[in-house]
Amino acid sequence: MSGKFVVVGGGIAGVTCAEQLAHQFPSERVYLLSASPLIKAATNLKQVSRILEEFDVEEQASTRLQNRFPNITVVQSAVTELRSQEKKVITEGGSQFGYDKLCLCAGASPKLITQGNPHVLGIRDTDSAQEFQRRLTGARRVVVVGNGGIALELVYELQGCQVIWVIRDKAIGNTFFDAGAAEFLIPQLKSEKPQVPVACRRTKYTTDVALVGKENSLGSALGPDWHGGLDLRATGEFGHWVHIETQCEVTKILLQEEFRQLNVTASTFPEDQTTEHSSASSNDWPVYVELTNGKIYGCDFIVSATGVVPNTKPFLNGNNVDVAEDGGLKVNDHMQTSLTDIYAAGDICTASWNVSPLWQQVAGYYGGGV
Repeated sequence: MSGKFVVVGGGIAGVTCAEQLAHQFPSERVYLLSASPLIKAATNLKQVSRILEEFDVEEQASTRLQNRFPNITVVQSAVTELRSQEKKVITEGGSQFGYDKLCLCAGASPKLITQGNPHVLGIRDTDSAQEFQRRLTGARRVVVVGNGGIALELVYELQGCQVIWVIRDKAIGNTFFDAGAAEFLIPQLKSEKPQVPVACRRTKYTTDVALVGKENSLGSALGPDWHGGLDLRATGEFGHWVHIETQCEVTKILLQEEFRQLNVTASTFPEDQTTEHSSASSNDWPVYVELTNGKIYGCDFIVSATGVVPNTKPFLNGNNVDVAEDGGLKVNDHMQTSLTDIYAAGDICTASWNVSPLWQQVAGYYGGGV
């Protein structure tokens, strides 16, 4: 199969690209290749001012996109190979799609502190967020590693269990605000949450949970309101309890038997004063984390919120494409890669033009890299 345009990725970047192409070239076929059975689309678009738009982001079945744009064909299949010289991409099912113009919007994957450990969970898409909610139900203590947007919101939202927050920086949330603001916010992390939520004064992003697929493919990025449809309360009696370990990282993850062989006692906290908290500080945890500051904490499971890695692997082999230091495909101010007729958008790419000193690329949180 071939078409004038092929877009790889069913996230908001890929879907928006496909929609614009379909609108601008109604007589041309646009192929959207997505590894997930669901796609993310911008809906309810409103022009608020000359440069400000308001919209919702929904996760929906691909048929809804095809119904709105008859010249878009959505193919549920991951791309395994790019042959830029032949101007075609190969899917995991063996199908080949030729193109005149190609846009890569394959997103990114969680950069976990360790791979293949059942006690370490990364939160990236809808399925992983629901798995986190399932594990949280019976949890007494959770270790959160990372200092980005998902970690910050997760630590604030979690209730009914102890939360140990491990960050390598001096202050929390340093990606978003300075150390002074971080110090001001720490009491809010450790205090009880208000019964009535504070009014939100920005665009809200929602997900249709009923449409979540059953496949194992990694879905699209969650967006800033990922926790809106989840119950982030464990079954413990106490409410909001957070202990922060700054300027350290995880050096080792130990299973219960490995920890017992060390013949040491797990670390406790100054906050551990009540009988309830002390009862959760025994040495019978399923998993333990050893930190660079020498402390060892037991927990029920670990959340690795340590950023993402651009999904560039299928597009690198045999293609002389320029890659940035963070692993993303380099793009110029027209979103062009170093390969002819190939563009990129979202978490898979990195801005590589001369930018203002105030420029900051945001990736791995809202699902858009540029």
